[in-house]
Amino acid sequence: MIGPGLPPLMSRPVRDRPRERLASLGPAALSDAELVAILLGSGTRGRPATELAAVLLAELGGVAGIANADVDELARHSGIGAAKASTLVAAFALSSRISLVHAPVVASSADIAAAAISRIGSVRTEHVLLLILDAAHRLRKSAIVATGSAISCMVPVREILALALRHDAVAIALAHNHPGGTVIPSTEDREATQRLRRATREVGIRFLDHVIVSGDDWASITAPDVK
Repeated sequence: MIGPGLPPLMSRPVRDRPRERLASLGPAALSDAELVAILLGSGTRGRPATELAAVLLAELGGVAGIANADVDELARHSGIGAAKASTLVAAFALSSRISLVHAPVVASSADIAAAAISRIGSVRTEHVLLLILDAAHRLRKSAIVATGSAISCMVPVREILALALRHDAVAIALAHNHPGGTVIPSTEDREATQRLRRATREVGIRFLDHVIVSGDDWASITAPDVK
């Protein structure tokens, strides 16, 4: 139902009709809010779909936030019921499956290092990078799970497990950078690796390795599970 003061959909200017803009201009011409609005299909009383989409994007931190949310989390937002939430989750799941066709395979410590060097090898503060893999060791998702100072960063084991389970990880790998130039693991690095290895074993996720990178250099902390 169209709320008071809102003209019928087809009487609105084309700029306010994302479906027509998609058909005539293609998806590249549309904003994130317009593309999400098409998936939502309709708005609520007094709030068109484009506005509802813009609010949802702002509340969840952009497209990545929507992609990472589940049905229950999306449905808790105003104007997003179970049906709209399910449509969004299904659309992003299909996109993820398509991307897996071309996803890189992470099967060795060198593969982990290559992924990490391109992402965090040259940053000036320590970052912890999580790689989430499927049964074929294809990269499903990579995410920065912690940031720190120029000399240290905590490894958030609980957050890593939560994210891995949320994305149906079969295996994971971890990497962090040493901005100071050395790739020699510290005692804390080794202890964090052992905590994560024990935690992943308990939940049935394979832990490949924890790699340290600095510039183009890298070193494996321990990689007994990598084949």
